[in-house]
Amino acid sequence: MKRISIIIAAMVLSIAHTISAQNTPQNITESEYTVITNPGESAAHRVRINWHTDKSSGKSYCTYTKRSDIHWKQARKVKAQQELCTVYDSLFSKKASGEDYYENVRFLRNTVELKDLNPDTEYMYRCGNGQTGKIRYFKTAPLSGEWSAAIISDFHAYTPLPKRVESAMEMINTLEKCNSGDFDLILHTGDICAWGGSYSFWRDLYSQSYFSKYMWAGVNGNHDNMDRKSTRLSNDYFHYANNNPQNGYKGEKGVCYYFKYGNALFIMLNSESMRSEDGLAAAQTWVKKTIKSNPSKFIIVMEHYQWFYGNDGRTSQYERWNNLFDEYGVDLAISGNNHIYVRTNALYKGVETDGSKGTVYIQTPSSDNERGQALKEWTDNKDLIKFRWSEGGKTVGALLLKANDNKMCLTLYDRHGDVQDNVEVISKR
Repeated sequence: MKRISIIIAAMVLSIAHTISAQNTPQNITESEYTVITNPGESAAHRVRINWHTDKSSGKSYCTYTKRSDIHWKQARKVKAQQELCTVYDSLFSKKASGEDYYENVRFLRNTVELKDLNPDTEYMYRCGNGQTGKIRYFKTAPLSGEWSAAIISDFHAYTPLPKRVESAMEMINTLEKCNSGDFDLILHTGDICAWGGSYSFWRDLYSQSYFSKYMWAGVNGNHDNMDRKSTRLSNDYFHYANNNPQNGYKGEKGVCYYFKYGNALFIMLNSESMRSEDGLAAAQTWVKKTIKSNPSKFIIVMEHYQWFYGNDGRTSQYERWNNLFDEYGVDLAISGNNHIYVRTNALYKGVETDGSKGTVYIQTPSSDNERGQALKEWTDNKDLIKFRWSEGGKTVGALLLKANDNKMCLTLYDRHGDVQDNVEVISKR
């Protein structure tokens, strides 16, 4: 009888252990976590990798090689720069169970920049001390020619409601099917976290498979910039969850940044730093300097806040930026936040053109199946806005961008993979 009791107890412990393992996020068991690949200033030759480790973990490394080097015989090892990160520590949050708590979060932030990479090439890498860590991937940009990107935003990762992230990740899967394969990178226009100050949200989000598969480039959204109580607003939450190029202006390095991808110059802005006129002026001065210093076939500007209010068409950030975009030849302006898709044709001096000059303005819909907005009567800017789209409160949609040396084609897909809109941006240089 005693032996039977021992066997039963062992079985119960085994089952409990299995259930616990099944309910533990993948990244919680890894010694390296919150790992992301960001572009370098020249994404054809450089990428920047960010990961976090426990305070007592010691030195950490990135080991990388071409994906074709399946036995890692030509792998290189780069020692990470490390710093103690406390910006998320002691902030009020929620556990996945919904329980309120203060997060005790102090860790080592590890960053590397991989240099002298081959253009248009797939690489794989591991983070940590050994050779057994999880393998992750990225692809460098081409010098010219064809490339593609997914554009998605506003999925407000929030561990008590995991369906939000599941909806967004399923939308990326849908875009892959529409693309008949992988794209080259993923772009986002912010609000990927419900509260950027809640570190557990970032850590859980980055454990999703698409963060191990692609290079990501995005902007800071108002939700990414806040803690639960909105008492400690900071771009540090976005900054320390990424390793973006440090070529922004004072106070915005690694948050505002630019990078060259193929024949395109991407300029990434922080909407939260541009609420005041002085903040806007500082950003615009930097944008002008960046464009002048980086001649490119295409110029793309991304920020979080919407160009227009999609529900009725009223003007928003378009009013603050259109004169600069006209003067400096911005081809494509991408935003999010409003949760309603809005798109113009090329606009120049407040008038629609044939595409030979002017800027196409696009704002992404939400993708979390929870926080969309319904369309209202279209009252404003009917001469500027070409198309609006929303599924109402439960909206899931994203864009696929396909580019070559002559044009960029952007297509809006819904959750079913059905085309809702498309537009071409023609090279003017």
